[in-house]
Amino acid sequence: MHDQPKYIPLRESTFFADARSARTTVEGTVARGHLNEDELTYTGKMNGQDATVFPAPVTAATMARGRERFDIYCSPCHGRTGQGDGMIVQRGYRRPPSFLQDRLIAAPVGHFFDVITNGFGAMPDYATQIRAADRWAIIAYLRALQLSGHATLTDVPPSERDRLR
Repeated sequence: MHDQPKYIPLRESTFFADARSARTTVEGTVARGHLNEDELTYTGKMNGQDATVFPAPVTAATMARGRERFDIYCSPCHGRTGQGDGMIVQRGYRRPPSFLQDRLIAAPVGHFFDVITNGFGAMPDYATQIRAADRWAIIAYLRALQLSGHATLTDVPPSERDRLR
């Protein structure tokens, strides 16, 4: 099997006149399922700037999905509350910033999309692990964490206050 005839991509071949082992794709060809034309959805940017809006409405289902994905991918470092106290940090690794600091509360949602997609500092990129829709769901949940991290009792509806006491 080691010496069987086969074509290895980008290797020379005698089959074609130009000595290539493979043909180039037809110009304008897009792999099925990979036409990502919507700049906001797939880059987190609008006109080259970090977006300040979400590409789709944020629903209860989006928030639930965001929490689920946050707990899987983000909480090991950032902690379940986003304060940067996850299990990795407790084991001696570098502490990530708290999402509750003013700088990150003021950051546009497109900034978080870019960081999840491309990584930043010690954080690796998650572009291949987390699909774009799930990145947006995580960011929606992250915004909820930021709101709850600075909430007061007056922010809670009166009907729910008794449960907190």
